[in-house]
Amino acid sequence: MANALKKVPENQPGEFFVDSSCIDCDTCRQLAPSTFADAGEYSYVRSQPVGEDERRLALRALLACPTSSIGTTGKVSAREAMDDFPLPITEEVFYCGFNAEASFGANSYFIHHPEGNWLIDAPRFLPFLAKKFEAMGGLRYIFLTHRDDVADAGKYAERFGAERVIHRADADAAPGAEILLEGEAPCPFGNDFLVLPTPGHTRGHCVLLYRGRFLFTGDHLAYSRARGHLIAFRNANWYSWPETIRSMEKLQDYDFGWVLPGHGERLHLPASEMRAQLRRAIEWMKSR
Repeated sequence: MANALKKVPENQPGEFFVDSSCIDCDTCRQLAPSTFADAGEYSYVRSQPVGEDERRLALRALLACPTSSIGTTGKVSAREAMDDFPLPITEEVFYCGFNAEASFGANSYFIHHPEGNWLIDAPRFLPFLAKKFEAMGGLRYIFLTHRDDVADAGKYAERFGAERVIHRADADAAPGAEILLEGEAPCPFGNDFLVLPTPGHTRGHCVLLYRGRFLFTGDHLAYSRARGHLIAFRNANWYSWPETIRSMEKLQDYDFGWVLPGHGERLHLPASEMRAQLRRAIEWMKSR
């Protein structure tokens, strides 16, 4: 729970505030960019929300914050925004919210699919969220992009009898995972899902391509608001930067219009423009 006695000094006066426990994960800035901004090592309230729409976005950010670093000074119940989650991205793809501190606030996603639903990486385990997943048909698979963003995947797997999918090279982060991927060959799951190993950020990092349109990228690829183009995380590369570049080059063989990362901003473009963005990202990476 956020502590009003530990507000960061940059907060603008008003209802919402950020305290000094913030880990600068970017979650609030993604969900409510008109309210929250980056002070360099933490977020702060740069502008109090105006109107009900902005206030709703700020409440969503409060709920999603992995460290409960966002608070309010009045008698505001964030529960009024809880039912918004999972938050629709398209009619079948959802952002889970309730980011986990264990994954440094990584985003996780839910896919509603007639042959069984998927969870991509994991949010905090909350009975409320588990009930929402249950109402949508439960979980068949939990795809773990890499070791960093496992969070409470085991609890969701136990709750739903779901199978966790992770590459063997990162499997020690998910003991007992039911499906272990091997090597670097693409691995299809039915007609709609394709796992693409992308070693680099970690040795066992993988991405998931859904219906040839949605690329769930974990910590491999994301959009940068500051740079205005797709990037990889050079300063948070735990295995091999040259391998990350090589893995990125392999993505040029696929058409997709959505990049849905664990960290960083989502991006939606026509496939031709996304290909141009990917080429630019690779050129930028080679210059690092």
